Amino acid sequence: MKPKYNAFRRYRLTKIVATLGPASATPEMIKALFEAGVDVFRLNFSHGSHDDHAARIRDIRALEEETSRPIAIMADLQGPKLRIATFAEGPITLHPGMPFRLDLSTAPGDRGRVGLPHPEIFAALQQGTELLLDDGKVRLRVTSCGTDWATTEVVVGDKLSNRKGVNVPNAILPLSPLTPKDQTDLAFALSQGVDWVALSFVQRPEDVAEARRMIAGRAALLSKIEKPSAISNLDQIIELSDGLMVARGDLGVELPAEDVPSLQKTIIRQSRRAGKPVIVATQMLESMISAPTPTRAEASDVATAVYDGTDAVMLSAETAAGAYPIEAVSMMDRICGRVEQDPMYRAIMDPRHPDPRQTAADAITAAAHQVAHTIGAAAIVTYTTSGSTTLRAARERPEVPILCLTSKLETARRLVLAYATHTVHTTDVTSVAEMVVKACRLAYLDGFAEIGQRLVITAGVPFGTPGSTNMLRIAWVEG
Repeated sequence: MKPKYNAFRRYRLTKIVATLGPASATPEMIKALFEAGVDVFRLNFSHGSHDDHAARIRDIRALEEETSRPIAIMADLQGPKLRIATFAEGPITLHPGMPFRLDLSTAPGDRGRVGLPHPEIFAALQQGTELLLDDGKVRLRVTSCGTDWATTEVVVGDKLSNRKGVNVPNAILPLSPLTPKDQTDLAFALSQGVDWVALSFVQRPEDVAEARRMIAGRAALLSKIEKPSAISNLDQIIELSDGLMVARGDLGVELPAEDVPSLQKTIIRQSRRAGKPVIVATQMLESMISAPTPTRAEASDVATAVYDGTDAVMLSAETAAGAYPIEAVSMMDRICGRVEQDPMYRAIMDPRHPDPRQTAADAITAAAHQVAHTIGAAAIVTYTTSGSTTLRAARERPEVPILCLTSKLETARRLVLAYATHTVHTTDVTSVAEMVVKACRLAYLDGFAEIGQRLVITAGVPFGTPGSTNMLRIAWVEG
């Protein structure tokens, strides 16, 4: 029997997330992006209407039906947007040393003051607090403050215009990450059956717990690490999350740029240790918004994330609004694949290999990785219900693909994000013999193994019991 789905066989282990937008809104473009290498489609709820997002979701699910491949959909919530008010006579220019006042007044601003309609910010300010305006182009230091005003000194000046963003990097603001808009968007996204929800503006573990309560298991929760306070609570946030995103854009505004590369490595390492998928995002191939090829620095940036051992890399405006969305995905696909073929790839990534926990399931999964390497297996096959067996296998960062077989479609879709994982939605098995036969047949049909090659299979007995990985088998693919 000839392999059936070779057209959709990924020959890289790192996954690609792409954002949909005006440049990629048609069914034809979505299919072209998928064929170019997209594994997860991101819907950015900072833009677009619910009708727009519903249409994209229908298109993706139709493509999923057409290709018989589970495809993951991520709803990325906007989170609180903190902005100054407006100026009476257009943009002003601030210079270092100038005094500048922020307050709750609704009067239009001038060279000496502007409204800041966020009492939560004033509640967190104290003398010496720094505020960043317009992505850090303007930096202010608080000299005195009250419950509804703050006098500041300009530290870094620039032009400042209406409704520019405000960041308060060294303070935890008394704000929920879920604004009324986010709550409406979340309810809509869940009703549409999205697989992942990305939570913006995470500051504390309590923020993640609040979102988990609202999601109630209907989707996996991914926490975006974009606030310095989230770094301080990283272990607890990882524990409460199903996945992480290194949101380098906002993180790079609130922290010195030189700190971001090491933090990226830290977040990836700690997420991997916990067995949680992690995405590196923002400005990865930024110049491809308007150019058909990236800069060499951008290619190196994507490669660095892959060498770090990330599960996935993400495209934002490159595919949402850029002139070359397919080319951007193809370029990212080629960079990931080239890094994974580098003889130094394993040498760079493997020293960060996390130790297995002292459980039978972790022992089996670690052994599967070692056995697959020793015997030169074509793939590792995991049978899973909840997804935990496959996530353990992905944490090991194996050299071969992980063929994940599951009877739950929502599990198959969510696991698309995990490193090296190719998911298949299939009926459950009832015996070890049936398990082996099905694993060999699907590995062959999906182009992961040839006749005569071996597979390493892990599962839990009794079958269908979540979290019960306790079996390892080696099987030959026979004709």
